[in-house]
Amino acid sequence: MNVTNTRLLVHVEGQTEETFVNEVLRHELSQHGYNSVDARLMGTARQRSKRGGIPPWSTVRRDIVHHLKSDQHAISTTMVDYYGMPQSARRGWPGRAESVSLPSCARAQHIEEFLAQDIQNLMGTNFDLRRFIPFVMMHEFEALLFSDCNAFSRAIGHPELEDYFWRIRQSFDNPEEIDDSRETAPSKRIIAVVPEYQKPLYGVLSALDIGLDAMLDSCPHFASWWDRLIGATIQ
Repeated sequence: MNVTNTRLLVHVEGQTEETFVNEVLRHELSQHGYNSVDARLMGTARQRSKRGGIPPWSTVRRDIVHHLKSDQHAISTTMVDYYGMPQSARRGWPGRAESVSLPSCARAQHIEEFLAQDIQNLMGTNFDLRRFIPFVMMHEFEALLFSDCNAFSRAIGHPELEDYFWRIRQSFDNPEEIDDSRETAPSKRIIAVVPEYQKPLYGVLSALDIGLDAMLDSCPHFASWWDRLIGATIQ
């Protein structure tokens, strides 16, 4: 793969992830061999406004394959929330329905393997596997913000909440595991004490203050994805 011409497209589920890629990850990835890094919302605007949530895998798969076939120097990846991922027969993502029987720590990787296999099957046996690097977040983007509760609380203008955020963080092995149900997802825990919290704005401003290194140190699955992205540009 030509390192100097490698282009990355991140298929994201929402505006928060889109801004995170463009404002935080793009600069860092450009230091590791990527010529361009862009985020694209999954599905069309019409589909998203009509249905909401994550589009069917068939829709996302079509976009990924089109991108890979039309640009031979392109790498595609995903940034999508496990719990919001469709699992019905008609709209489901590969491996999602079966993953519920696995330990939570194995579910995201299980689906990533199924996604990679599906794309390889469509692209053919000569397809370079480094060109599609799926990433499934177990919960949501806000989990990454618990990597540094001091910086996070200051970034949203509530330094008095640092201890509250640390207590949540210390109840789990790492920030990526923060969740018990849809009612206690990371963003729901934040909004419970900061009602004015706006995901795209405050989330990305907080990520900038926290810094990518802190997130990589605290979030092993996120770090694994990052390592695979960097490794894809190494010949």
